[in-house]
Amino acid sequence: MTTTEATAPDAARGPDDAFHVFDTTLRDGAQREGINLTVADKLTIARHLDEFGVGFIEGGWPGANPRDTEFFARARAEIRFKHAQLVAFGATRRAGGSAAQDPQVRALLESGAPVITLVAKSHDRHVELALRTTLDENLEMVRDTVSHLVAQGRRVFVDCEHFFDGYRANPEYAKSVVRAAHEAGADVVILCDTNGGMLPAQIGATVSTVLADTGARLGIHAQDDTGCAVANTLAAVDAGATHVQCTANGYGERVGNANLFPVVAALEIKYGRRVLPEGALAEMTRTSHAIAEVVNLTPSTHQPYVGVSAFAHKAGLHASAIKVDPDLYQHIDPELVGNTMRMLVSDMAGRASIELKGKELGVDLGGDRALIARVVERVKERELAGYTYEAADASFELLLRAEAEGRARKYFRTESWRAIVEDRPDGTHANEATVKLWAKGERIVATAEGNGPVNALDRALRVALERFYPQLAKFELTDYKVRILEGTHGTESTTRVLISTTDGTREWSTVGVAPNVIAASWQALEDAITYGLLRAGVEPAE
Repeated sequence: MTTTEATAPDAARGPDDAFHVFDTTLRDGAQREGINLTVADKLTIARHLDEFGVGFIEGGWPGANPRDTEFFARARAEIRFKHAQLVAFGATRRAGGSAAQDPQVRALLESGAPVITLVAKSHDRHVELALRTTLDENLEMVRDTVSHLVAQGRRVFVDCEHFFDGYRANPEYAKSVVRAAHEAGADVVILCDTNGGMLPAQIGATVSTVLADTGARLGIHAQDDTGCAVANTLAAVDAGATHVQCTANGYGERVGNANLFPVVAALEIKYGRRVLPEGALAEMTRTSHAIAEVVNLTPSTHQPYVGVSAFAHKAGLHASAIKVDPDLYQHIDPELVGNTMRMLVSDMAGRASIELKGKELGVDLGGDRALIARVVERVKERELAGYTYEAADASFELLLRAEAEGRARKYFRTESWRAIVEDRPDGTHANEATVKLWAKGERIVATAEGNGPVNALDRALRVALERFYPQLAKFELTDYKVRILEGTHGTESTTRVLISTTDGTREWSTVGVAPNVIAASWQALEDAITYGLLRAGVEPAE
């Protein structure tokens, strides 16, 4: 046994062992369809979770696949954990064998992880049909494996798989598995709603009974198949569980696991239970989005607490109340979790919405009721025509400034534009655009090719203007969305285009609407360049 291994179990208990936040993103979360983590990805996520302040990070199943084995080796060498303890996941020894001789158990020890989570069968039918052994032998597998790992200086948690379904079918046997793990030295026995079919009342009643009947320290692992994983986790806490297993952003098999972020926020803010290091809760939104980037999934905009829409307000009635007191329509101050309040501008907007949105964008309307009324009417008129400003803040700011300043910001004036798509005999296509503009008193004609007509227009616009505005070299189109508006039909439909652009530091979105998709795209491109130059501090040419 190395020095690190000998001292790790005491360190694993940390300064406050009364309540555990246990993250299994790297194992259970990685089973989500569409997630395929490299070792480098897992190391990056582990660092994010450690910085956030979770107590335990389950890294995977060493010995089960080379990727997880490599992760544990590299994590020990490359990461100096500040808050979390690394956890290796594995199963109880095989039926009829010995834990001391089981190669899978040996791999858990060789991982060097100070904490080991064992999955054990607690549903009698799973024991007989999946393990193909007796109920008594399953109990011995639990006792032998737990006691062997504890004797080797490891802290052991036991996941009782399918516990709630097993308890419903055979409560005495399910509880006997909990007792076997507890009496063999497991620090925590986790009751798993593996199929995700339980509801909060069922979870609470079962946890309360098992706690009273076994005396074991209990944890909860909830899947989200009924949409109740977070509620089930908190119900278990109410019933006495002191260990919660979650995944970042609720990633996991099928519909996912209990979402780490709402669980932690509820514990800290609603329950008043300190489960994170000082100041860590304010990093929650950033952590959520950073992990989403690593797994290459778009962050959920409507996720509780951390979604960009979590504190977004659209209705004019809401805005009027928020202007008086934000708490009237918000359950917490968004800054507590590192998020911000946003005002959405739409045809539902009232004067308060416009005024608050103006302040958010740095445009002080000065309480000018006539001006605000004009902006409200202008927005409603434009939205009736198909524009949407809740997803295009940049276009709205340009509209707002035009009304407030009495004129539109102009860095160039369009004389005409043309886009040509040529269908060639060999099946290929050529896209060419020509723009005719006026900028700083000079007429410019520019032509460019692209991989589509909109790309060709974008390039031609840059060719025409970069000599006057070198800032354009940093601008890059990052997203392009087209929608045929409801209530119109076929090729004669009105089209809405949303474009996202970045200068490498920040991103902005613009909108265009026209019967022609290219014309709608041109509007959005014009706004994108105008807004980018405005943000760069460039003075308008006219």
